[in-house]
Amino acid sequence: MTFNLLNKDIESLQCPALVVFAKASSGKDKLAKLTHSELHKRLSSAIDDKSITGKHQEVVTFREVSYKNYRHVVVVGLGEEDSMDHETVRQSVASAFEAVKALNVKEAAIHFDGIATSKKDAPEYAQAVAEGLVLTSYVFDELKSGKKDTKASTINFHVVSKLASEKSVKEKFNEGVVLGSCVNFSRRLGDMPGNLMTPTILANSAVTAAKGTGLKVTVWDKARIKKEKMGGLLGVSNGSSQEPRFIIMEYKGAAASKKPVVFVGKGLTFDCGGISIKPSAGMEEMKYDMCGGANVIGTLLAIAKLKLKVNAVGLVASTENLAGPSATKPGDVHTARNGKTFEVNNTDAEGRLILADALCYATELKPQMIVDAATLTGAMVVALGNIHTGYFTRNPQLKSKVEKAATETGELVWNMPLCDYHVKDMKGTFADLSNISSGKGAGSATAAAFLEQFVGEGIPWAHFDIAGTGWAVGNRLPYCPKKGASGAMVRTFVKIAEQYK
Repeated sequence: MTFNLLNKDIESLQCPALVVFAKASSGKDKLAKLTHSELHKRLSSAIDDKSITGKHQEVVTFREVSYKNYRHVVVVGLGEEDSMDHETVRQSVASAFEAVKALNVKEAAIHFDGIATSKKDAPEYAQAVAEGLVLTSYVFDELKSGKKDTKASTINFHVVSKLASEKSVKEKFNEGVVLGSCVNFSRRLGDMPGNLMTPTILANSAVTAAKGTGLKVTVWDKARIKKEKMGGLLGVSNGSSQEPRFIIMEYKGAAASKKPVVFVGKGLTFDCGGISIKPSAGMEEMKYDMCGGANVIGTLLAIAKLKLKVNAVGLVASTENLAGPSATKPGDVHTARNGKTFEVNNTDAEGRLILADALCYATELKPQMIVDAATLTGAMVVALGNIHTGYFTRNPQLKSKVEKAATETGELVWNMPLCDYHVKDMKGTFADLSNISSGKGAGSATAAAFLEQFVGEGIPWAHFDIAGTGWAVGNRLPYCPKKGASGAMVRTFVKIAEQYK
């Protein structure tokens, strides 16, 4: 599959399918307007009888219409122009992708001109179009022995625009392709089953993907993890025959004297809950407990491929959490890298234990900021469902950066409360801390409060709980798989990093 930005007259191109867009009218009696003027006239009867309304993501396919050098024409709604932004474009392009796929053609042209209301908007919309196409193209069927989904993989998309020669438009389109590809890479890591995505395989995947990007990847094995006094990561790994791994990804895009930005990810390649075992129903989804780590890997790959002028580090603590004979028992006490001790009163609250060591290491790098991502708590799913990613920070400047980045990418986030009461709830009886709260409720906030104890004083830090948005969000976002990994926050994290250039 290829995605091209072409500086051509849409009328001169020969292609099996043409995608054009329609904008809805805000008035009751007013009609939709196609972004292609000649087709607007050609399809006026469909507009008049409101078969075409321009409603967001509406798709109307005209088969064998034989317009110029095109067999089929697909009209996709963008919604009302006043409410249109890059996210609505991204979603509409995803709908266009599926419509073209249903036509069973190998080539399609997308009429880009007319989407943007001005030349100024064109670069951002070009990026949104590229992301929409690449993200929607993702299919995970490599483990099936029968017939695979080849329809999508054989389509070549041409995004045709008179502005395609503009440097800013080309750059943003290419950026969209890179970001979409890195998100898809993270998705694949998440979708792979636990037996085919162990901590060792995850680490090797990061090493292989980083080749030629300028990223330096270092992987610590179990012996090194023990030597480095990562008691949380080591303790969680004890129940599994698979060795843990600590993955360090370093990118240097700025002067060596400039402090890095650090991204930390939870890499639980499978989680049965340990001795505090989970219910069997739905446990197969616990292969997704490493999506935070997978998405941090995707973030660093994107930062490197985009050659951002920033120093960045990605840290992924990876292990399985199983109930083997050497597994941590409820009541056991472990010591984190910074010397703080914690009682493990529930072995299913393990993600915070491996993140504790990673946050300690991140602190030692004396960074400009630390951001972590984890499928951490079921409480977050209860609070926000699969719509918003909840995030916690006490730093107002970092909060502003997060909100700005999320607005630019269209990823929905929600700032959650974190205060000293939550910290108090995590105090231990026989150790410094307990890994579960002494009170009821606020499970996501108390988990964040636990993590905060391993972040150095004065370092801006934000924790993203992607338990609800890490997978199975296709019912909300048409460019995401219905059941698979989403790659949540990769694009937002890259935008956060850009603000530290």
